[in-house]
Amino acid sequence: MKFHLELKNAQNHKDELTRIAVGVMIIRGLEPEFSSDALEQLESISESAHEEGSSIQDLTNLLWCSIDNDDSRDLDQLTVAERLNDGAIKLLVAIADVDAIVKMDSPIDSHAFVNTRSVYTSACIFPMLPLKLSNDLTSLNPRQNRMAMICEMHFSAEGQLLNSAIYRAKVRNQSQLAYDAVSAWLDEKGPIPEALKQVKGLDEQLRMQDELAQKLRVLRHEKGSLEFDIFQPKATFINNEIAEISQQVHNRARQLIEEFMIATNGCTSRFLADAGIFSMRRVVRSPERWLRIVQVAADHGYQLPKEPDSQALEEFLAKEHRSDPVRFPDLSLVIVKLMGSGEYIVEKPSSHPVGHFGLAVTDYMHSTAPNRRYPDVITLRLIKSVLAGQKPPYSVEELKALALHCTLQEDISKRVERQVRKSEAALLLSSRIGQYFDGIVSGVNEKGTWVRIFNPPVEGKIVSSPGDYKVGHLMRVKLISTHVERGFIDFVVTG
Repeated sequence: MKFHLELKNAQNHKDELTRIAVGVMIIRGLEPEFSSDALEQLESISESAHEEGSSIQDLTNLLWCSIDNDDSRDLDQLTVAERLNDGAIKLLVAIADVDAIVKMDSPIDSHAFVNTRSVYTSACIFPMLPLKLSNDLTSLNPRQNRMAMICEMHFSAEGQLLNSAIYRAKVRNQSQLAYDAVSAWLDEKGPIPEALKQVKGLDEQLRMQDELAQKLRVLRHEKGSLEFDIFQPKATFINNEIAEISQQVHNRARQLIEEFMIATNGCTSRFLADAGIFSMRRVVRSPERWLRIVQVAADHGYQLPKEPDSQALEEFLAKEHRSDPVRFPDLSLVIVKLMGSGEYIVEKPSSHPVGHFGLAVTDYMHSTAPNRRYPDVITLRLIKSVLAGQKPPYSVEELKALALHCTLQEDISKRVERQVRKSEAALLLSSRIGQYFDGIVSGVNEKGTWVRIFNPPVEGKIVSSPGDYKVGHLMRVKLISTHVERGFIDFVVTG
């Protein structure tokens, strides 16, 4: 993958946004291109991994399927379920065995370490692994046998986890499905997807998975898992030009995968703890700015306890979501910022886990997306060492250094993605200077006041504001300027 950094006058919107993304990545210390050593290693890889042995099960005959974005090609996980006695359900989640090809300290692994995750922008994806791997040889592609790590979970009829096991296997994706189409079908708002229809019995299989996922979701929320509706705009291109920006919907199919991945991550973290080895966990600590969250709730007429309480916060958020859905995305963003970002830490197997405050789980790590995230590759290697009866591939000090590095680099890559989203919004609106829009105040701080307009759903700054506004204030604004390179969009209030 080569990017022409010398390109000054982009030929189209995608070229312009790609140039901006590359520049921001380089400035922030990420690598948009693979090294010559990594490309040389890639040339030597011609096929997917094939391993045999008594420890590797053959599960290629099961009704595995993947559910992801319409344009996703880096497929990390498959799912399949089986109904047992008394309404219990056995769920299997298959995770791509990236380590079977990408060996530790190899040139490709070194590139993945630097960036720590794929960087997703509307114009271009900067993959953590070369596309030949992540979109093909290490991807769980349809009708291809692949090596995988299996997390087998047994749930009661009520959705309670009874037991779990982790082992290696060969799998075969029977159908590649997409979130939106599956969700519309599950909600009886759309036809059965053709890729689903073509595989006998897969419709019944997915309804069973959805049934289990909804039970898991209810149980998590009863424990205090937080439900946000974060502003997530997505650009659509026609002939490499931005046609529109729309809000991504967190639908039922996304919930299905989310619940299964949370369950899997919990099982993998407990598996490593039970094995007595140190592991790298993903945590969101109890909010240090809880009293500020209490004040936000009080401004909405709701009283939260003085000590962090995720159940009470979830009740407040649920109430606001029902009563004021228009303002809820901006309230969600305020709470998320006050909670603080997640981080990677190394935990002793015998210590009390820090946990993930937002998900209301105590055991959590990243293990389900090794094509896209480096921490998941680390976890995969730790699990494989336990299964093989070998010592961990990383020392405790190495894990601590990796945890800090992954936390920092992940934050940087997310900033790159945000910058490109701002630039694409400025690019879309650059031809609409002087037009009027309805919007809502989405943020207020010492740097100024921001407004989120409804159509298209983009955010900009209010300049020359005639007064003080609070988050949630509805207003009419006029677009006065944009700056694509810096992602600036400026409005003035007109009503």
